[in-house]
Amino acid sequence: MALTFTVRRRDPELVGPAEPTPRETKRLSDIDGVEGFRVQTPCMFFFRGLPRADAGPPPAGVIRRALAEALVPYYPLAGRLREVEARKLVVDCTGEGVMFVEADADVRLVELEAAGLRPPFPCAGQLLFDVQGSGGLFNCPLMLIQVTRLLCGGFVLALRRNHTICDAIGLVQFLSAVAGLARGLPAPTVSPAWSRELLEVRCSSSPLPRPEPDAVRQPPPPPPGVTVLRTFTFGPADVGAIRSGLPPGLRDTATSFEVLTSALWRARTAALELPANKDVRLVFIANFRGVPGVGLPAGYYGNACVPVPVRTTVEALLAGSLGDTVELVREAKATVTAEYVRSVAVDLGVLRRRPYKGMANVFIVSDCRRAGFHCVDFGWGVPVYGGPSSAVFGVSFLVAVRNGDGENAAALPIVLPRPAMDRFAVEVERLLKEHTF
Repeated sequence: MALTFTVRRRDPELVGPAEPTPRETKRLSDIDGVEGFRVQTPCMFFFRGLPRADAGPPPAGVIRRALAEALVPYYPLAGRLREVEARKLVVDCTGEGVMFVEADADVRLVELEAAGLRPPFPCAGQLLFDVQGSGGLFNCPLMLIQVTRLLCGGFVLALRRNHTICDAIGLVQFLSAVAGLARGLPAPTVSPAWSRELLEVRCSSSPLPRPEPDAVRQPPPPPPGVTVLRTFTFGPADVGAIRSGLPPGLRDTATSFEVLTSALWRARTAALELPANKDVRLVFIANFRGVPGVGLPAGYYGNACVPVPVRTTVEALLAGSLGDTVELVREAKATVTAEYVRSVAVDLGVLRRRPYKGMANVFIVSDCRRAGFHCVDFGWGVPVYGGPSSAVFGVSFLVAVRNGDGENAAALPIVLPRPAMDRFAVEVERLLKEHTF
C-alpha cells in the first residue's frame, strides 16, 4: 500500500551531555575498527503514544532532556571519531553531542500500520532526514536522532549510528538508559563499561592458530538490474512448518535461528540461480559477550560480535537436505570460543588491514531479536516496531515483531534483484508447505 505524507522539521541541533564530562581520547577496540563496522546504520521505533488530551509533555522534549542526561555516563558517544596510525580508530571525547531533530508529520500510526510497519518504510527519508554534515564516519556526530510526532499522538524515533561505537546490544543498552531517564529513573540501571583494550591485537611472533579468512579489497556490487527490498515475516506456525522438514532428532533441538537461517540461505541461493559449482557462504553474526574466557564486563557497549562463516557449494547446499544445512550451522556456532574471537576476529582483522569480506555469493544474517529493540520504553509503552529499518544486498536481519495474530514472530528484510525476489517468494511459500525431509 503506497502512502505519502508531509514531515515538518525544526532546525537540527546538537545535544551534548547535561554536565561536564572528561576531555580525553579513547581508543576503540580492533573489532570496532573492522571494515564492516565502518558504516552508518539506521533503525526506527514506532510508538502509539497517548491521545493528545492525555499525552503530557511532547515526546521530543522528554527524550531530548533524557538524552543529555544519558550522555554524561556515556560521554564518548558525544565525541567525534578519528583515525590514527595503522587505521586505528579513537574517539576524541569533545562533548560536542549527537545530532537531534524534532519533527511533526501529518499522518496517523494506523495509516502507517495499514501500509505495513516493516522495511521498507514509507517516507523513510523524511522520518530520518540526512542532515548535512552528519553522514560521515569522521569528525561527525556519532548518532543522528529524529523524533517525529504523529497526528494521533504517537511518534516515530528514527536513529542512525556510527557502527564503530557500538553494536545492536550496545545501542539498545544506551537507548534503554535514555528511556529509563525519560520515565523518571534517577540514573541508568546498567553502568556503561568501556574496556575496549580487552579486544586489542595480541603481540606475538608465534604462528596464528587458525587459517586466514577470505577477503577482497573492494566489496563487489550487487547483480546488474534493479534490486528491491521486501520483508518476510515468520510466526510460530511458519517456523513449525519449516521445522517439520527436519529429522526427528534435529526437529526437537534446533533453535529457531538455526531453522530459519538455514532454510532462508537455501531459498536465497536457489532464487539467485547461481552456477552449481560456485562456492557459497552463509555468514552469521555471533554475539560473544557470554563466551567463557573473553572476560567482557557487564555494561560493555562496544562491538562484541564476530562473523562466523559456513562454506559449501551451490550443488552441495541445494542437493542436501535442510537437516544437512542446520548441522553445518550448528558446527559453525560451536567454533565461537575465546580463541576464535581473538585469533580470527581481532588478530587477523588487524593483520589484513581490516579488509572487506567478499560479498559475492554471501548471505550475511544478524539476529537482532534478542538485542531488545522491541522492549525500549520511553514512557509511552513499547514500540509497535523497533529495529533495523533497511537492508542491503547480501546483508539481512532477523527482527522481533508480532504477526497479524499478535504472536511473537521474526521479520527478515532482504534485498534481491527483482526477478530473484519473485523466485525467493516462491521458495519461501514452498518452505511453509513442505512437511517432509
